[in-house]
Parts: sequence; structure tokens; C-alpha cells
Amino acid sequence: MAADWQHTEHDMKDEGSTIQSPGFDLHYTDTAGDGSQEEDVRDQKGHNLWRVLNERQINMIAFTGTIGNGLFLTSGRCLAAAGPGGAVVAYVIMGTVISSVISSLGEMTALMPVNAPMMEFPRRFLDRGVGLAVGWIYWFSYVVMGADQIVTVAASIRFQYDDGRTFLSWATGMDTSPALWISVFLVVVVIVNMIPVRYFGELEYIVGCIKITFISMMTVTMLILNVMKPRSNAYYSQPLGTKYWNSPYSFFNSDYHVKDEYGNLDQTISGGVGRFVGVWTACVRAFFSYTGMDMVTVTAAESKALADSEAMKMASRKISLRVITLYALTILTASFLVPTDHPFINGAGQSTGARSIFIIAVVEAGLPALAHFFNAMFLFSAATCASDNLYVASRVLHTLALRDQTGPEFITRRLRQCRAGVPMRAVLVSAAVMLVAYLGPTGAPGARLAELSSNCTVSFLIVYATICATYLSFYQTLDEAQKYGNNPQTQAGIYDRNHPRYPYKSHAQWLKAGFGMVACIILLIFNGVNAFLARPFDVRSFIASYISIPVFVLLIVFYKIRRHGFNFSQWGPERSKDLRNCVQVSSNRRKGRLEFPHPGLTVENGKRFLEWIWVWTK
Repeated sequence: MAADWQHTEHDMKDEGSTIQSPGFDLHYTDTAGDGSQEEDVRDQKGHNLWRVLNERQINMIAFTGTIGNGLFLTSGRCLAAAGPGGAVVAYVIMGTVISSVISSLGEMTALMPVNAPMMEFPRRFLDRGVGLAVGWIYWFSYVVMGADQIVTVAASIRFQYDDGRTFLSWATGMDTSPALWISVFLVVVVIVNMIPVRYFGELEYIVGCIKITFISMMTVTMLILNVMKPRSNAYYSQPLGTKYWNSPYSFFNSDYHVKDEYGNLDQTISGGVGRFVGVWTACVRAFFSYTGMDMVTVTAAESKALADSEAMKMASRKISLRVITLYALTILTASFLVPTDHPFINGAGQSTGARSIFIIAVVEAGLPALAHFFNAMFLFSAATCASDNLYVASRVLHTLALRDQTGPEFITRRLRQCRAGVPMRAVLVSAAVMLVAYLGPTGAPGARLAELSSNCTVSFLIVYATICATYLSFYQTLDEAQKYGNNPQTQAGIYDRNHPRYPYKSHAQWLKAGFGMVACIILLIFNGVNAFLARPFDVRSFIASYISIPVFVLLIVFYKIRRHGFNFSQWGPERSKDLRNCVQVSSNRRKGRLEFPHPGLTVENGKRFLEWIWVWTK
């Protein structure tokens, strides 16, 4: 077997040649996406991004890009569909799915710190065509998500709340065309993305701290409002407690209401089927709330901590722990204050903000001024998410250009160019596609943008399922390299997941990857269930729910045709299974692990404990 490894096919004429080796390729040179050995070149003009982001900035870029209208505005729809317990269950289940994806991606990135891992690893361990397809749908998804966040900003400015007892309104927003606000915030988002990454990262860190503080404050506020004696102007006279979890309400909603594209009631599904469909719908919507956590690896090309393998381990674990915990607690506390049959979360609200369960909760608690503050923070959150989405889209497009996968050379050459480490042309091209935001202010065009946003959820499901499949191939490759690679003892230890200096090992990770892949595929297949429940069959909803699948396949086919024409015998998997440039932890002390140097209560033990807290909170 060892002899087979010595005869790995390596006389490759071009990038499209198929590699036949059973494991990793010791000879194949695949440098297109490998940035682990690149020097930190700081040319004012060139093709290089600057490695200037530190660990705390990377953590906050991912956190800031995740926390947006998916939590603040979509959670009400989850509550209405699934009931209070069903909504919490949906967020927890989807949290486990996304955590499995992020830990799979984080382990590969920690061992092999490469640029653009979201595209590079499928390219190495599955197929180069898959890597190209993932890159393009990943880019398009973030562009459309950014546009959707801009529309949310414009909708948040047009704030109005009128339930017959309380009237709130932002006159400036209501009297101004949404197109104007879209234009203003598009310009602001582009300008923010043009500043040097060092300052962008620091700005994101500040924004992330603000968001964490706000969400924590909002969660505590929900809890206090639930147990305190109601104010004199509150809508209820006794503390709510578990009122909206008890009869006539329940843990799950027993009725699921199917609505047409205009929000009119089509049919009601009752009983066990209604409960299941409600929770399923909430799961699909909750999944959208978690998209963006993968940003933690997108920043690899600009991370000065990239060579520190434990930086990626900590970043992956922190983003999962923070987001899932905050989401679950926030939804849980708010579900005690708003009933599932509230008309505003079932489509009757006058504005986007009026449909938020958090705004409804504080208004009915007699705190209308706090509703204005909440809506302002939702606006701020959506704007910062749009900025992060443009950041990711521009970096993905720049990486595609570096791999000559953006079309004609005269276009590719310009998309590669950076100024002060910022790919400005990639930013401008991505921002130009974000002009689809103008489809979203009012009327029927707004529905078209909503369909594009739904399509983004499907695209992320494809990408995440691909990442989990990539990890399973990577796991097998590690095993083959350790058994049959004929490596020196020191190098063989790098491929050993049980080695004490293996950068990032999550227990039963292969099982998590399998769970994440199967869950994403099931969500992908059945995410468009509402199209089948509608009467008549909702064609547009069906297309929005599934169009990404044929597009993904067509991108792979396009790559195969471009490389091999119609010589189908050459269309097999093209992968290098390259495990070069793996790294190990340099110290026996593992970051994030609490180990006391002395027994008992000592000053050194106290310092170690405080240091451990700081590592997990910074």
C-alpha cells in the first residue's frame, strides 16, 4: 500500500486533470487558494489583502453579520407558526445543525489555514467544479442578503404601530420614499467597506459589543416584564407568567394557517399534522436567522492570527456558543409576553417593526418609548449586517478572480486589484448587484425580493451540506494519510486527531458532520412545503424554494464543459486531497481549557481562572 502512495499521479498538464490517488496527493501543487505561506505584503496597489485583523475582530465580524432581522423580525413569524415551545425548539434544533457545520469547517481551517476555506476545501476534497459552484452561489447569496438588509433598514424607518390603543409613528420615515433611504444606506455601506480593513475590523468590534449588550439587555427586560407587577398603562393587570404557554394556548400550535402570496388565509391544517408543519416552517425560518456564522472563516485571508491554529478553534466555538445561547434565551423570554394568535405577528402589523414580538411586548407592557428605541436598534442592526454581507461578498468575488473563475481576463484582472488591502472593484461590483434592493420597497416587486431572500436560505443549505460532505472526505483522507502515507513519525502526528497538539478536535465530529449534512439535505428537499399546501399550487414559491439546486448543478456542468468539453470520461471527481501545510499547536497549554497550575486556592490559580474567562469573553 505504501508503494501505491509513492506513485501518485503528478504529471499534470492543467488544473482539470483528474487525480486518481486513494488519499492525499504528496506531489500535487495546488496554490490557488492556499494562503498559509503567503507573506503579509503591504503594497498600496496589488492583488494582496492585508493580514491585519486580530482574533477579537474576527469574532465580532461573524457575530455582527449574524445578528440581524432574522432574530428581531422573523422570530414573530416562528412564534405564530409553531407556538412558544415550538419556536424555541426550532431555534435550538437549527442551532445544533449550524453548530455542526461550523465545527466541521473550523477543524479543517484550524489544521490547514488557507484562504477562502468555504470554497477551497470542497475544491480539494470533493471536486474543483463543486468548489466553483459553491463560490458563486455563496457570493450571490450574500449580495442578495445584503440587499434584503438594506430594504429592512428602509422598512424600519417607516415605523408605525397602531393597535387601536397605542399609536406610534416615525413621521420622517412615513413621509419619505423608501427608495431614498435605500440609496442613502447603500452609499453608507459602500463607504464603510472602502475603508482600510484595520479600521473596518475595529468598527465591527465596537458594533458587535453594542449588539451583545443590546440583546442581553433586551432578554433581561423581557424576563423582568414577565414577572414584575404591571404598570398602570399596561394592557394586563397581573403578571403574565406562563399564561401564553397554558390553555387555551399550548406548547405547540395545533393549527397551521396556510396563506397565499397576498397574506390571505387559504386553508387551516389542524391536529398533529398542523403542529408538525408549524414546527417545520419555524425551523426553516429559524435557519435563516443563523446564516452568517460562517463569516468566521471568510476573514482568513485578512487575519494576522491565521497561523495561530487555536485562534480558529476559539472563534468557531465562541460564535456557536454566543449566537445559539442568545437566540434561545431571547426567544424563550419573549414568548411569555406575546400570544401566538396576536394579529400583528400573523400579518396584520402596519410596518415591519410592528410585527416584532419585542416591540409588541414593550408596548403592551406600557413602555411605548422603549419601542422606539428597539426599532432604532433593529435599524442599526440591519444596516451593520448589510455592511458585513457586502464585505463577505466582495472577498468571495476577489477570491474567485484570483482563481480565474470570473470570466474574461479583462474583468478578472480588475477584480483582483486591491488598494490599501481592499478589493475596491470587487466591492463596487457586489454593491452594484445589491441594487436589486430597489425591488423591495413596496408592492409586488417587494415580493420578488422576498423570493430572492428565500432562495438565499436554499443556497446556504446547499453550501452547508457541501461543507459537511467535504469534512467527511477530509476525515477519510486524514485516516488514509496516517495509515498509508509512509510519512516520517513527526509528520504522521500532524494527521492524528488524538495527538495532543492537533489544533481543533471536536468529539464525534464525523457524526456531527453526517448529522449536519443529512439535516441540511432534508431541509433542502422539504423547505418548499408551503408551495404544495397552497391552493392552487404556488408556482413562484416553488421556484424560489428550489431554483438554487439546478443552478448549483449547472455551474458544475459548466465547469466540466469548460475544462473537458463533452468528453464525459473526464468528468469524474477532480480533487487533490492536498494535506500540505498543516499546522500544530506550538504550546502544550491549550487556549480555552481551564487547567490550574497548583492545587487549592492560590494567586496563580486565580490568575489562570481570570485569564480563562477573558479568553472566552473577549
